[in-house]
Amino acid sequence: MRRTLVALAVLVGQVLLGGAMLAGPARAEPDRGPVALIGVPALHWNDLSPATTPNLWELARTSAIGSLSVRTVGNVTCPYDGWLTVSAGTRSAAGYKCGPPPAPETRGGGAFIPDYDYLPTVAGQRNAGTLGAALRAAGRCAIAIGPGAVLGLADRTGSVERYHPSPLQVPAGALASCDVVAMDVDDLVRPYLADGKLPAVPDLLGAGERREALRQADAKVGALLTALPQNATVLLAGLADHGSVPHLRVAMLREPGLGGRFLGAASTRRDDLSILPDLTATVLQRAGVTIPDTVIGGVLQVGGTGATIAAVESSDTTAQTLRPVKGWFFWVVAVLQVLFYLSAFLLLRRRRALSLVRLSAIALASIPVSSYLVNLLPWTGLAGLVGGIAGFAALITLVACAGPWRRAPLGPLAVVAGATALTLAGDLLTGTTLQLNSLMGYTAEVGARYYGLGNIPFALLATGTLLSSVVVAHRFPGRVGVVAVALLGTFAMVLGGSGMGSDFGGVIAFVPGIAVTALLVLGRRVSLVKLGAFCVAGGVIVMAFAFANYLKPPAEQSHLGRFVGQVLTGEAVDVVTRKLMAMLGTLLSPNLMPIVLAATAFLVYAILRPDQATAGVLPAAFQHSPALRAGLIGTLVSGVIGMLVNDSGAAVLSMALALAIPLVLSAGIAALPLASAPATTPAPSPSEPRPVVNSSPTSPRTT
Repeated sequence: MRRTLVALAVLVGQVLLGGAMLAGPARAEPDRGPVALIGVPALHWNDLSPATTPNLWELARTSAIGSLSVRTVGNVTCPYDGWLTVSAGTRSAAGYKCGPPPAPETRGGGAFIPDYDYLPTVAGQRNAGTLGAALRAAGRCAIAIGPGAVLGLADRTGSVERYHPSPLQVPAGALASCDVVAMDVDDLVRPYLADGKLPAVPDLLGAGERREALRQADAKVGALLTALPQNATVLLAGLADHGSVPHLRVAMLREPGLGGRFLGAASTRRDDLSILPDLTATVLQRAGVTIPDTVIGGVLQVGGTGATIAAVESSDTTAQTLRPVKGWFFWVVAVLQVLFYLSAFLLLRRRRALSLVRLSAIALASIPVSSYLVNLLPWTGLAGLVGGIAGFAALITLVACAGPWRRAPLGPLAVVAGATALTLAGDLLTGTTLQLNSLMGYTAEVGARYYGLGNIPFALLATGTLLSSVVVAHRFPGRVGVVAVALLGTFAMVLGGSGMGSDFGGVIAFVPGIAVTALLVLGRRVSLVKLGAFCVAGGVIVMAFAFANYLKPPAEQSHLGRFVGQVLTGEAVDVVTRKLMAMLGTLLSPNLMPIVLAATAFLVYAILRPDQATAGVLPAAFQHSPALRAGLIGTLVSGVIGMLVNDSGAAVLSMALALAIPLVLSAGIAALPLASAPATTPAPSPSEPRPVVNSSPTSPRTT
C-alpha cells in the first residue's frame, strides 16, 4: 500500500511538493571500514586550536565540517537527551532533570542500563533503542565505549553486547572487526554536571578550566583515532549543551577526500547544518543497514568546498549575537507602536502634524521587512545589525514617500506592503536565507525551525499580500479585483503551505483571510457559517499538503508530513496539546500583547468614535477605497485565526496589526482632503464599478 502511495506522490505537482524533490542518498552498503561515532558533548568550534586540541584540529582539517543543532525537546540539551536522541532517531528526552547519561552495569563482555524500561513506559520514549535494535537485527557488530555510547547503541532491552569504559581498554584489532563503534567523550562536559544536571548559568567554568577539560577530551579522541583502522568512517559530534544557553555544536565527517567541504543534511535543507537524528541515519547508512521509517533524520550530505573552522563558527556567533537582542527588539517595536498610537490619537483628533503622523506610520511599518533584508548585508556585531535594519527602513520609507505615488492615498501603502510580501515570497523561493538568523525569523541553535515560513513571517506575508492585492482591486474594481485578490493570495498561500514554506497553521488562517477579502470586495456579506466553512477549507488544504509531504521518504519529510505520521500513531494529541499550551503562554507576553492591545483599542475606538479618535481618518480611508476596508478585515481574520492555531500565538496577530494599522492610517490621512471634496458622481451599487473620486474636476485619478 505504501509503495502505491509513494508512486502516486510522484504525480503531485512541483508546487504542491515545494519544488524539486530532494534526492536522498543511496542506502547501499559501501566498501569501507567501520563507522565510528564520537560524541563530545559541549564542544564548540571555537574550542579547537592546534595547541590545545591538536587531534581535533587535525580531524577537522581532513573532514567535512558543519554546525550541529543539538535541540531535542527543551531549550537546552543535556548529554542524556543527546545520546537518547541518537538512539531513537527522533527528538527525545528522559523526562526528568537533565544531566549525564545513566551509568551502565557490565554483564559478560557487554553492558546494560538498569531500569531501561522507564524510557518507553514512563517517559513515553517509545523509539528508544531504534539504532541498536536496527544494528542487531541486521547482524552488525557494535562496540560501545563509555556510558553515553551504551545509551546510544542499546537495543530495546537497554543492552549492548560489547562494552569498554575507555578506548585504552579495547583489545588490539577489536575495532577493526566490528561494524560500528561509538564512544562517549564526557571529559569536557563532566565538570559542568557536578550536581547531576546542567547548570542554570551560561558558562560555569573559567577559560583555564575549560582548556584543561578540552585537553583531556582531545587526548581521549586521539587515542580512539589511533586505534581505528585507516579506512574507518569517523563521525564526531558535540552532542549536548553545557549551560543555560543553547549553542550550535561541532559536526565532522572524515572519509577520504572530504577535507575542506561543508557538512549538512536534507533534514535542515542547509549545506552546513545538521541535527542529532541525522547521526542515527548516517551510522545506519554507512553500516549498510536499512533506516527505519521512525528515524526523522537524513544521511549527512557533503556540500561545497571552502569550509573552514572560522566559516562554520560564524553561524553560532551570529545566533549568539541575535539571542540577547531579540527580546529588546520586540520591546522597542512594542514601545514604538504604543507611542505611535498615543501620538496619533492626540494629533489626529486635532488635525495637527498630519504629514508627520503619516511619515511615522510608513516608517514604523517598514521595520518588520527590514529585519529580514538586513541579512542581504554581511553584517557582523550588534552595530552592523541595528544599522542595517535602520538603513533599510529609511530606504523603504524614502521610496514610499518620495516617488510619484506619494500623493496617492494608497501609494506608500502599496510600496511597503508590496516590499514585505515580495521579500518573504522571494525568500521562500530562494531557500529562506533571510528568515534564518533574523530577529523576526528563526535561529538554528534554538532548533524550532531550520527552513520554510516561520509564524511571524507568515503574519507579515499574509498581511502584505492582502493589502497589496486590494490596491489592485481598488484600481480595477469588480471581478478583476477579486481575481487579483484570489490569485495573489493563493500564490502566497501555496508558497507557505507547500514544501517551500512547510507552514501548517498559516494555511488554515490564510484561506479564510483571502476568502473574506474577496467576498467583501464583491460587496457580499460574510456570515459566521461562511467563516467557519473557510476555516474548514483551510484545514483540508493544509492536510492535503501534509499528506503529500508524508508520502515522501522519511528523511525528506517536513513537520507537515511527520504530523500525519503522528496522527496515525496516536502521538498527535501530545503535539497539539504542547502547541496549545505554548500559544496560551504568549497571551501573557509583555512585549507582544501591548501591540495587540494598543492597536485593537485604537482601531475599535477609531471605528466607533471616528471624529473623536482620528478626526475621521479611517472613514476617509474606507470611503476612498472600500477595497482597503475589505483587506483590513481579511487581515484581521487571518491574524486572529493564526493566533489561535499557531504556537506563536500573540506574535502572529501582533505583527499583522503592526504592519496593517499604520499603513491604513497613512492612507486615511492622505484621503482626508478627498473625503471633504464634493462628490461628483453617485455612489455605486455593489455590482457596479466604483466611480472615481477626484480632488478636482481635472485632476488625475488617485490610487
